[in-house]
Amino acid sequence: NRNEHAGRLPPHCPLRIRIRGRTWAQKDHRSPQGKCAQGTHGTLLETAREVARDYEGRVAVDDRIVDACAMQLVLNPWQFDMLLCTNLFGDILSDQLAGLVGGLGLAPGANIGADAALFEAVHGSAPDIAGRGIANPISQMLAAGLMLEHVGYGELAQRLNLAIRQTLNEDNV
Repeated sequence: NRNEHAGRLPPHCPLRIRIRGRTWAQKDHRSPQGKCAQGTHGTLLETAREVARDYEGRVAVDDRIVDACAMQLVLNPWQFDMLLCTNLFGDILSDQLAGLVGGLGLAPGANIGADAALFEAVHGSAPDIAGRGIANPISQMLAAGLMLEHVGYGELAQRLNLAIRQTLNEDNV
């Protein structure tokens, strides 16, 4: 008895890849342990392949075992335009990638659906440091930049990202 939504991949996913000028998507679906959560991961893979057929020739799609993908993300992260993962693997890989760029405080998050989008700091609300004046706001600011881009304010997103980059690089923050 699978959840009725488990087999649905939002059809806007390949379109978002094309809108952003990308040509390739990576699906991470298989557990390194083989049969762990096979139903969920298998459903994601089957559905992604089905949707990908509608975009054949415009969006290249590939899949890898998640542990091999994790290694490739460390060795050559530039080969990936987008990752499509189950929630568990998405959480693990996003934390790994955040570590590569300086930690969770520098990682924005975007969850984009067909009818709604949510932008947030990957680290969440960080309740363990709330009220202590030590939280790093950069990930939330970068998430705001993703939101600006999403709603059609690309120029403002570029200005915000440039200001953040200059602050980090030129001011050595």
